[in-house]
Amino acid sequence: MQLSVIILNYNVRYFLEQCLFSVQRALEGIDSEIIVVDNASSDDSCDMVKTKFPHVKLIKNSANLGFPKGNNIGVAEAKGDYICILNPDTVVAEDTFVKILNSQLSILNSQLGIIGCKLIDGSGKFLPESKRGVPTPWVAFTKLFGLYKISNAFGDYYAQHLAENESGKVAILVGAFMWMPRILYLEVGGFDEDCFMYSDDIDLSYTIEKSGKSNYYFHETSIIHYKGESTVRDGTYRRRFQEAMQFFYKKHFKKSWFFDGMMYVGSFVFSLLKKHEQKDEVRTIDEYVVFTKGQLQINLSQKTLYYSSLNQFESEPSKNREIIFDTATFSFAEIITFMEQNKDKNLSFKNYIVSSNYVIGSNHSTDKGQIIML
Repeated sequence: MQLSVIILNYNVRYFLEQCLFSVQRALEGIDSEIIVVDNASSDDSCDMVKTKFPHVKLIKNSANLGFPKGNNIGVAEAKGDYICILNPDTVVAEDTFVKILNSQLSILNSQLGIIGCKLIDGSGKFLPESKRGVPTPWVAFTKLFGLYKISNAFGDYYAQHLAENESGKVAILVGAFMWMPRILYLEVGGFDEDCFMYSDDIDLSYTIEKSGKSNYYFHETSIIHYKGESTVRDGTYRRRFQEAMQFFYKKHFKKSWFFDGMMYVGSFVFSLLKKHEQKDEVRTIDEYVVFTKGQLQINLSQKTLYYSSLNQFESEPSKNREIIFDTATFSFAEIITFMEQNKDKNLSFKNYIVSSNYVIGSNHSTDKGQIIML
């Protein structure tokens, strides 16, 4: 088997359905499997998987075991030569996996570490955490105080030696999408289960790099990551984020009382900033545009235009418009490309999922997301 896709889910039933829909398309023609590990969701995620995706291997945990352990359980059941750790609040293009399989990166064999790809948020904007450097105390300082915005000389945090549309070696890749040889994952012990979540991807990336492998950012395929959906940034989030940062530094860097104090203060401030990033962005919609090649009709509150071709679209910056894509008649690759090309034009984007008759998406990387049942 070539590829096992591991998706760890916790209470994001509708995003999971959309993710599985996209992964199913992207795996056509590839000897592969999909494994969903559910961390004791209280919604109907598991029933949805059983009903709508019966070919998917579903593992139901009796408690929320955290990101590392949940993924380790999934990989233990995997049979693919490669694995892809994938967040449930993502959408992959139909050619995402094929492009990586056919790239030169996939034949590096013993040198290959993790491959990550280009991530965009629900508004079509590039997510800079798609590629990162090792967050040493100095690098973390440049991020915390925004020095990376001033000059690429301070750009290690977001691996600014590479442009957004330039592939190459990086130290750290994001856990929303991590492709690697399964044997390598097992050799390094997978994700460290002493960390519940948040710094696990940094730790695994750094551990693999220190083992002599090379991690790569691959820009030639883009996926959507609805980044704010999976996590409510409350007091528990702040505490766990702070603990995760301290876990990474204590594990990998020389400690002293001064260092420990600096990291405690830094992680606390960092977690506060991350907590206050989250917002539910409410937009006033002047007009809807629905792209469908079928007979789809949606009852919406404002004027609605229906187009059968993406080329029919004309920008009108004076209007706040929401684009709705019929995913049954347009490919996710077409949708992702359109989003990237039309970001920052007073537009928001949503996908229509016919199998459960709902519209889904988010307006910003820190927006919790929106699901509209039709």
